[in-house]
Amino acid sequence: MFDVLIRGGLVVDGSGAPGRVADVAVNEGRIVAVEPHIDGGARRTLEAAGRVVSPGFIDPHTHFDVQLLWDGAAKPALEHGVTAVVPGNCSLSLAPLKAKDRAALVGMFQQIEELPPAAFTEAFEWTWEDFAGYRAAVEPGLQVNVAPLVGHSLIRLWVMGADANRRAATADEISAMQDLLRASLDAGAVGLSTSFIDVDENGRPVPSRFAPFSELDALAAVLGERGERMLQVVPEFYDTDITIARIDQLADLSLRHGIPTTFSPVFDSRLTPDNVPRTMARVEEQFARGARVWPQMQTRPIDISFSLLRPSLFFGRLPRWVRVLRQPLETRLASLRDPSVTDRMLADCGPDGGAAMMSELVVRGGDAAPAALVGMTLGEIARQRDESCARALINLSLEHGLDVAFVAASRGHDDTGRIGPMLAHPLMHIGASDGGAHLASFATYGDTGYLFSEFVRKAGALTLEAAVKKITSDTAQIWGLKDRGRLARGQAADVVVFDPATIGRGEERPEFDMPGDGMRYVRDAIGVDAVVVNGQIVREGGRYTDARPGEFCGVS
Repeated sequence: MFDVLIRGGLVVDGSGAPGRVADVAVNEGRIVAVEPHIDGGARRTLEAAGRVVSPGFIDPHTHFDVQLLWDGAAKPALEHGVTAVVPGNCSLSLAPLKAKDRAALVGMFQQIEELPPAAFTEAFEWTWEDFAGYRAAVEPGLQVNVAPLVGHSLIRLWVMGADANRRAATADEISAMQDLLRASLDAGAVGLSTSFIDVDENGRPVPSRFAPFSELDALAAVLGERGERMLQVVPEFYDTDITIARIDQLADLSLRHGIPTTFSPVFDSRLTPDNVPRTMARVEEQFARGARVWPQMQTRPIDISFSLLRPSLFFGRLPRWVRVLRQPLETRLASLRDPSVTDRMLADCGPDGGAAMMSELVVRGGDAAPAALVGMTLGEIARQRDESCARALINLSLEHGLDVAFVAASRGHDDTGRIGPMLAHPLMHIGASDGGAHLASFATYGDTGYLFSEFVRKAGALTLEAAVKKITSDTAQIWGLKDRGRLARGQAADVVVFDPATIGRGEERPEFDMPGDGMRYVRDAIGVDAVVVNGQIVREGGRYTDARPGEFCGVS
């Protein structure tokens, strides 16, 4: 008697081989057979005729660290066929963290990942300091598998306290960081993340940015010592020359310590048309030397939604806007009505009054937004009002209690015709979804469905088998995730059943399910019929089950 038997689907096993009609049998969390016809009964049978049966998808760049404490499904990950997520990116994790430093971490998460304060105060109780304690708090409620990174900024903060974002570490402090990294890896972390661009809520560089290369080299040595663990980096992606220099640094670390490295995000834009070609040319050179430096590109463009009711990633490079929007609401309103403040904000936007950055913003709505303005661009509105774009944004928002929502559409990827071949490149790693972050700005999920709908069905840039391989066995191999990413005897039974003719991402919509009645944007999955994690059905027929089979999935 099998636990689960999936009958008659087109098995695309993650190897890249052509799909074949077969049954898949599961027992005790493992795949026990993949054959044209399997006899025998099962406690649960899934009929998959006309559907694809593939390994569960793996998302290598998320920020579900906090959400997992109240939502073990990492919604909406499972809905999109994702059975394993990698949180702890961008130098941030929830451990190791001393109690006295919690406020500092919350400030960084709020600034960098746009998580609301209630996410840290209303949904769970802090019961841990070290990484093992975090794992003990999270793992019992998991429906999805988790392969977490440990954040470099957290390791610095633990060892150096307030000096973590003031200075370089001493030799003794670096040694202590190495010991702390060893303990975190032994407790279930799969690698280390760092960042060269992020800032905290006060606009100061995060602790990882104060580390000289020698410190990163010492930590990378621990990653190699513990068995080829991953180093993830956020480089200065807005500058191709600096990104190439970071690729060279990562290659040196990879070769010296025998570790894989990855950097994200990689964006294609009409403003920097040579960015991806130049980046990939250097990646190819370094792979030819034997280094492993995997670039990560997301499949989808980003639609950033925002109003002046809350801080937004959209203004991340305008420091005066960031400071004003982080103020309490009444103080913020007073600042936006103060010409001495707004004049400085406008100065941040440059001599064109924000036209290059804001003219294509579209009024999305908001409870107080005039219906006549919905669908208009800010450039059109500014011309009607004879104001600069930035001034029109402020004044229009003030006139309606700040409750006017705007959307910056299709940021990051300008031309899907260019993106398909980039995603198909054998060294391009599909990731950078940012799931669990920026919840009030844009829907971070839908990458997997978009891969199939846009680049398999529509553009034909990848075959079905190649696309599945990219987000299953390739990812598992890059990250060294043990027994994941393939439908083969003995592998962990992470399985997704989907309709290849319809799989995609739904429309973006608001969902009020965050702690403190917070709002987040989500995209419903289309065409995903069932999801199995470690041999148990966790989602079927559009509904979650009560099964909690998720686990920290370690490295091989």
